[in-house]
Amino acid sequence: MVASVLDGLGGRMDGVRHVLTLRIYYEDTDFSGFVYHASYLRFMERARTEILRAIDFDHGRLWDEKREGFVVRRMEIDWLRPALMDDVIAVSTTAEDVKAATLVLRQVVTRGEEVLVSALCKVAYLRDGRPARMPERMREQMRRTE
Repeated sequence: MVASVLDGLGGRMDGVRHVLTLRIYYEDTDFSGFVYHASYLRFMERARTEILRAIDFDHGRLWDEKREGFVVRRMEIDWLRPALMDDVIAVSTTAEDVKAATLVLRQVVTRGEEVLVSALCKVAYLRDGRPARMPERMREQMRRTE
């Protein structure tokens, strides 16, 4: 597997936040050349997956072995500025609130120092399709990103 020259495969923990660096490709843009608004949802989803990996949890393994995982319950998004093809962006993710079965995550997409998108995402933890408590170690690790 080849690691990204930008920041390593899967991003990195930077203090209390996780940072995933991505390059914008043609497929991410719309007819105007700007990043299509729904593409940011994919970028933020990748970042939420990677923060879990950074604290040693794997979405696929949780689902395959225990039928557990997260679903997005609510998102508030502010699109402030567009990204363009070939831009390098960073998606920063931090926990704002950690409960037994829910997380509220702040996600900010930047290009350099410029904020492009800001989002608040509430996710619920499910087991067999029903709300359930997250594993204690997961809650403890996520609290460290608050």
